[in-house]
Amino acid sequence: MYILGLNAYHADASAAIFKDGILIAATEEERFRRMKHWAGFPSMAIEFCLKEAGISLSQVDYISIGRDPSAKMAKKLMFLLKHPGGGWKAVSDRLRNAKKVSSLENEFASVDASVPASVIKGKIHQVEHHRSHLGSAFFASPFDEAAILSIDGSGDFTTTMTAVGKGNKIEVLESVDFPHSVGLFYTAFTQLLGFPHYGDEYKVMGLAPYGEPKYVDKLKEVLLFNDDGLFQLNLDYFRSAKSGIISYGDDHIPIVAPLFSDYMIGKFGAERKKDEPLSQYHKDLAASVQRVTEELIFHILQHLQKKTGLENVCIAGGVAQNSVANGKLSRNSGFKNIYIPSAGHDAGISMGSGLYLYNHVLDQPRVAPIYTAYTGSHFSNDEIEAYLKSRNIEYKKYADAELFEIVSERLVHAGVVGWFNGAAEFGPRALGGRSILADPRRTDAKDLLNSKIKRRESFRPFAPSILKEFVGEYFEITDQVPFMEKVFPIKKEKHSIIPAVTHVDGTGRLQTVDKTTAPRYYNLIEAFYKKTGVPVLLNTSFNENEPIVNSPAEALDCFLRTSMDMLVLENCVVSR
Repeated sequence: MYILGLNAYHADASAAIFKDGILIAATEEERFRRMKHWAGFPSMAIEFCLKEAGISLSQVDYISIGRDPSAKMAKKLMFLLKHPGGGWKAVSDRLRNAKKVSSLENEFASVDASVPASVIKGKIHQVEHHRSHLGSAFFASPFDEAAILSIDGSGDFTTTMTAVGKGNKIEVLESVDFPHSVGLFYTAFTQLLGFPHYGDEYKVMGLAPYGEPKYVDKLKEVLLFNDDGLFQLNLDYFRSAKSGIISYGDDHIPIVAPLFSDYMIGKFGAERKKDEPLSQYHKDLAASVQRVTEELIFHILQHLQKKTGLENVCIAGGVAQNSVANGKLSRNSGFKNIYIPSAGHDAGISMGSGLYLYNHVLDQPRVAPIYTAYTGSHFSNDEIEAYLKSRNIEYKKYADAELFEIVSERLVHAGVVGWFNGAAEFGPRALGGRSILADPRRTDAKDLLNSKIKRRESFRPFAPSILKEFVGEYFEITDQVPFMEKVFPIKKEKHSIIPAVTHVDGTGRLQTVDKTTAPRYYNLIEAFYKKTGVPVLLNTSFNENEPIVNSPAEALDCFLRTSMDMLVLENCVVSR
């Protein structure tokens, strides 16, 4: 049985394909289109998935899409009635997209025109946005029974959903309706702090440790904690819900309208202008927004734990990408075991809708949990060599043992290395498939990377990739974090050993590297460890103000237009 899962007409469009419940491939459309958060029909991701599965479109048994325009229709209509004369705008983009979803079968002609639209239509199953998130977290987890939380900006008129998963079924417990959203709360203050683009919330998370959470009480007048474990917004602080939130132009790039109201400006100050320096107030406000968001997540999970009595929890949704909060969950939620997928954001609903359809709807038994994010594009040495020759690029090809020796030696001597290895990662974080690497021991590594390649805000941290056997030696909390989804405190005595990946507050967003899952990346870090005694590398995404590189062509172009010292494409090495 083949299931093709989609996230279409929504930010971070993607596709995933399963054979008998086993994930074969998953990737975001932005990797092919080269436009961040691309939100149209993911035709190129679909073509990739079909190729990886070795099948044609006609052989797909089911197509799931993580959108259900009919979900909460009564509440949508009530919303319109409560906002006469203007409320239409708030749902017009959703309804326009709903029309596209309802006629999805016509889009498949661009993938394979030989399959009639009527045949495609009979295979399509719509899975509510948040149920898709729930599916991506629980059905990919190792738990037979767990509480589940989906929490983001908004999808199918829901912003938060709690549930219990058992075996191959998910039972929804509670939900919070639009416009009450912790995601929109965080985004509104992200905009007020001068970061206006879709997906900029991680900048606030990086800025927060430079401030003090002085405004928590004031912010709790904006984000209201309910006694039942849920929440609501004080809507006075937000632009009228009569207007739309996210719009998509002809280029399919999501644009978020300003969410804050004049009342919020009056209480928290004017929006920081593009070239205005970050003041201590901005840093303190960021710290306060992060703290209140963490406390709300703990509030929801504590009630969910008491309600279910379970030890395991699975979490997905855009807010689940807040790795600082994630790192504190086991100490503040009542749950002992936590699973968060590599693509917890909206790209993951392609995978989640497919899993939900296979397990919950079709009543199929669950298969192995998903511990790998390496489900994207990959290229052989022969393909890479042919491409380099076509560009007249000088390179050397090495056997593995010699390769790890040469690359680790370059890293030891202040080299910045572009590492293109195996299949690309599914999700927003580079995990040693498409990474830029540096020596974490260097106090100047951050400045080196920002001057040579990244050219990003100085307050944003770089992450450590560590051999999983050494986590307890370097971090105060021992846990397996394969998808770089949690931030943990680094032991104080190690701050001076790995300063380049130790944030200002003494933490690091770690990735534990397993030899079984990522053997070549593991071997490279191990070679570096043998030279330095440090089993850690600085890891950042292989890109420069663009989606993470997907092909040898994009990797080479990034290398050539930056001051990177070495490019490693599988076993082929290009050096300066």
